[in-house]
Amino acid sequence: MAAMDQGSDLERRIAGIAALDQPLRRDLYRLLADGAWYTRDDAAAALEVARSVAAFHLDKLADAGVVEVRFERLTGRRGPGAGRPSKLYRLAAEELAASVPERHYDLAGSLLAAAVAESARTGRPVGDCLREAARAAGRRVGDEAGGDVLAALARQGYEPECGRPGDEIALANCPFHRLATQERDLVCGMNLDFLSGLLEGLALGDGLTARLEPAPGYCCVRIAAA
Repeated sequence: MAAMDQGSDLERRIAGIAALDQPLRRDLYRLLADGAWYTRDDAAAALEVARSVAAFHLDKLADAGVVEVRFERLTGRRGPGAGRPSKLYRLAAEELAASVPERHYDLAGSLLAAAVAESARTGRPVGDCLREAARAAGRRVGDEAGGDVLAALARQGYEPECGRPGDEIALANCPFHRLATQERDLVCGMNLDFLSGLLEGLALGDGLTARLEPAPGYCCVRIAAA
């Protein structure tokens, strides 16, 4: 189930990016980039295309999650005879990104930024601040994961592998791979603290432990019974 959920989310994001593989849809994307709501008529007039053409491609972008939709009466009239509400479109608030294998450089950037800001504020070493930030973030993820360690790891892109209940969990993917190749000690340490915090958040910190054990083709961290 965890792998299915992870796969479905990745497929959704890939489909959103694939929806932009059409010139008019990219023009619509740029038009909607100002954050305003547009009707089909607005979009058609701005791009000088037929209303039906604009509507077709806007709805395709909506189906892919690239834009969001709402309905609103623009005439100000209400009640019988007020007419049907207009369909309005704008870019979805969620960023559209997909990578294969799964990467989470946004999480790494957030943790590193938080550590630098805390270090600048308090004068403490950045490394100490990063350890605390990564562990706290892991605990938050674990708290929200509902107790299923494999599902929690899969949602974070780790691709967990476990032969039998009680076996150690190998992680077939590193969500921070490119950063780890540049600054291995820093990023692998951050990864270890994040996963240790995740186990604590899952209330599994006494039964499972994360440790550094780099191996070719795997994340640097493995999880096993304490």
